[in-house]
Amino acid sequence: MFDNLNWWEIGALLLLALLIFGDRLPAVISDGLRMVRNLRRMATNATTDLSRELGTDIQLQDLHPKTFVRKHLLSEEDEAAIRKPLQGVYDNLRADVASVQEELRDVATAVDPASRPASRPTQSTGGSSPAPTPRVSYDDAT
Repeated sequence: MFDNLNWWEIGALLLLALLIFGDRLPAVISDGLRMVRNLRRMATNATTDLSRELGTDIQLQDLHPKTFVRKHLLSEEDEAAIRKPLQGVYDNLRADVASVQEELRDVATAVDPASRPASRPTQSTGGSSPAPTPRVSYDDAT
């Protein structure tokens, strides 16, 4: 929570809290901690009630709607049927990313003279380079 604050900023916040609340600061801190404990207890009670009603063991992170539907309402066949159309898109995207990475590596080695072998000339002389492979467009497929 306070990962991006250094010690000076935390000290300034504590000093500001002391100036705002004054003598009531311990009471405000205890009220805040009591509220956090009550919220945790309410969440725990809600999960136990829901677990008892559904007849399964439910954790707090299972209450996220996507996780809840995936874990308790869908069978493995339903989940596989949902993922099947998207798997092809994922595979095509992964292949495209791999080809872009390879092209970027080729460009980087062509630009960086330190990575080039000494026997290779710095500029190509004509049609000796291979033709680039044609790219498949998703607009053509749809």
